[in-house]
Amino acid sequence: MPLLPGHPPVEITLRRSARSRRFSLRVSRLDGRVTLSMPLRAREAEALRFAAEQEGWIRRTLAAMPQQTAVGLGSALPIEGRLVTLCPGEGRRLRLDGDSLFIPGEAAQAGVRAQAFLKLMARDRLAGACDRYAAQLGRGYRSLTLRDTRSRWGSCAHDGALMFSWRLIMARPAVLNYVAAHEVAHLAEMNHSPAFWAVVGRLYPGWQRQRDWLRGEGQALHGYRFGPLADARD
Repeated sequence: MPLLPGHPPVEITLRRSARSRRFSLRVSRLDGRVTLSMPLRAREAEALRFAAEQEGWIRRTLAAMPQQTAVGLGSALPIEGRLVTLCPGEGRRLRLDGDSLFIPGEAAQAGVRAQAFLKLMARDRLAGACDRYAAQLGRGYRSLTLRDTRSRWGSCAHDGALMFSWRLIMARPAVLNYVAAHEVAHLAEMNHSPAFWAVVGRLYPGWQRQRDWLRGEGQALHGYRFGPLADARD
């Protein structure tokens, strides 16, 4: 695999594509992999010269990525905006008690079980919020699904299907509620026009503070890794 020299050197994955008309770079938010897409007939030497010219951007982007934290027994994890310590538990069910999440079973599975716990909690909180805002709006939604998206915290399809990142449960409840109100507002306005933001304001006054938090701090929520089987498209 080609390397961008420097300290440290950066591996570059080259991807030839019939759809590419020029060189383009992408840094994965999941694992930091740097991919350089290039036209089919382009020479590798040209691609590497392009990468070298963009070295500053590549290194700044990698430096800005959230620090990766492996989740396991003894580690601290934000749940609804407060840090909770993962502790060994007894019985069969996970139990959240104050600032501790008690996880029974094998220690090696603690991260995976914590992730499942967060997903269930996220579904409960988001369903409650969406039901509440949809009732205020006088509109119904078709379905609610959870994913581990990196590019957006939620979405609303034209058929009324809502999607959210389950990692919202790690943020304070106000942030989760804002995202729920934002997506439910799309049931009335499928755009980001002034009319749309007026609907958001009616459903969740003072939404700007929560949006600003997500823009400034939200990326850190993607830095928690729950085990080798965790997938960005869960």
